[in-house]
Amino acid sequence: MITDPIADYLTRVRNAIMASHRVVEIPASKITKEMTKILFDQGYILSYKFDDASFQGTIKIALKYDKATKASVIKKLQRISTPGLRRYVSANEMPRVLNGLGIAIVSTSRGVMTNKQAREEHVGGEVLCYVY
Repeated sequence: MITDPIADYLTRVRNAIMASHRVVEIPASKITKEMTKILFDQGYILSYKFDDASFQGTIKIALKYDKATKASVIKKLQRISTPGLRRYVSANEMPRVLNGLGIAIVSTSRGVMTNKQAREEHVGGEVLCYVY
């Protein structure tokens, strides 16, 4: 049983990047599927596939690396809101990650989205993580 599936998701991706793996397999949940879609839309991962063969299902993520330097596109994944200390922000206080170069993934009442989308739609929510 995993107490924090978001932290587990981020740790598995982080470990796969450190080991220079091409593909990482992660247990699926609704929120991790939405986070994967955001990472793909923002260009941080190459592709993904949802495999619903088992009860819970899995997510297979193909990680993206720079062709010249072989460095990962994702430099850092940082968990912000934890089960012990939730971090909520309003639309006016939405964080800017690396002065706009990175993204914050935010869980709002209108679904999981980036900090830029939340600011445009003028909704606040729980800041899940920073990606850059």
